Amino acid sequence: MRKYLIRITTITGIAILFFTTYTAIVSFTLPQQDTTAVFRVRTIVIDAGHGGKDPGAHGSYSLEKTVALNIALKLRDAIHENYPDIKVIMTRADNTFIPLNHRSEIANDNNANLFISIHCNSSPEGTASIAHKQKGVMVLVYSYKRKGEQLEAVRENSSIYQEKNYKETYESYDETDPVNQIVLNTYMQKYRKQSILFGDLLMDQFKATGDRVTLGVKEQSVLVLAHSGMPNVLIETGFINNPEEEDYLNSASGQGEIVSSIVKAIGEYKNQVDSK
Repeated sequence: MRKYLIRITTITGIAILFFTTYTAIVSFTLPQQDTTAVFRVRTIVIDAGHGGKDPGAHGSYSLEKTVALNIALKLRDAIHENYPDIKVIMTRADNTFIPLNHRSEIANDNNANLFISIHCNSSPEGTASIAHKQKGVMVLVYSYKRKGEQLEAVRENSSIYQEKNYKETYESYDETDPVNQIVLNTYMQKYRKQSILFGDLLMDQFKATGDRVTLGVKEQSVLVLAHSGMPNVLIETGFINNPEEEDYLNSASGQGEIVSSIVKAIGEYKNQVDSK
């Protein structure tokens, strides 16, 4: 039988239960933000997916880690240009491997108001040449596991296998543990509405850009978003294993359109939440 020491602490206007077992310590800290302006956009963390020894998905000639970094760097510069009052922090700015849990820690430690993770999608057939290859942009927000919606989550979460002692590191992400469910549910309920709002605004902008297929906003148990104490999204910018989309994702014009859509969505989101 597991024994728990329970302590109740109020952070940013909500009560969180911290449980300490005799075998492990589970602790989470939400960023200390002004409760009257918790969703105002002052600091954005941009997360370029994968990196270093973790290449992510691959196309016929390019890797997800490289495409994601190129888009993320351009997004950083575009935010600086369009919103000089917003502080931008990168989880990585070069070909470095950053563990998934460290990415959310960077956002939490810097009291970020928005976390944007940039990725490329990939369908099960890989780079095999078949008709009707999957295409389109998709936005993921965090939720508990849902059957039939986990392909992207499983692929993105596989980055943890590049880490040593990943079972111990991600023990606190186990959604079947009632202790973790309370903490994860606290994060999800506090930030779900704003995350979906930003995701919907992103979809609106992607729809308005060229002939891009939009696959909507989906809720999945993506680890990089699980402990991020702010509204957060993971953007699957396109299917890198689709030759047509791979060319788009690697082109200056394609990356420019993706960045422009995200920047416009940030502006819309900022206008809505800052005016409250």
